[in-house]
Amino acid sequence: MNFQDRLIIAVDFDGTIVEDAYPKIGKTRIFAFETLKRLQQDGHRLILWTYRSGSKLQEAVDFCKENGIEFYAVNASFPEEKFDYSRSRKIHADLFIDDRNIGGILGWGEVYQLITNEQPNLQNVKKKWWQF
Repeated sequence: MNFQDRLIIAVDFDGTIVEDAYPKIGKTRIFAFETLKRLQQDGHRLILWTYRSGSKLQEAVDFCKENGIEFYAVNASFPEEKFDYSRSRKIHADLFIDDRNIGGILGWGEVYQLITNEQPNLQNVKKKWWQF
């Protein structure tokens, strides 16, 4: 995989990596960490993109680290970015994996297959988002 094939993937925590039990940490969704590890091994950058903040956010980050995932950035487009409350919290990513998608969250195996089997199509969408 070359640099141009790598994606920036924003991943939600509650309801996506783990079952939704906020403010607690729910049970890990089947194949979540295995899929995230594989995506990182494939060269993709993962961003944790979650509603959590403060100590609840740190709990999620620590939980992921204990399960073998360290994110490129957390609630930010890049590690050094500082959140400015006068601006939108929207981040830059090529894909968003979230349980609030239309139709809900796919299984993690399906997520991986969709990303890897259709990657050339995803790259075209990424480069030509404005064309319908």
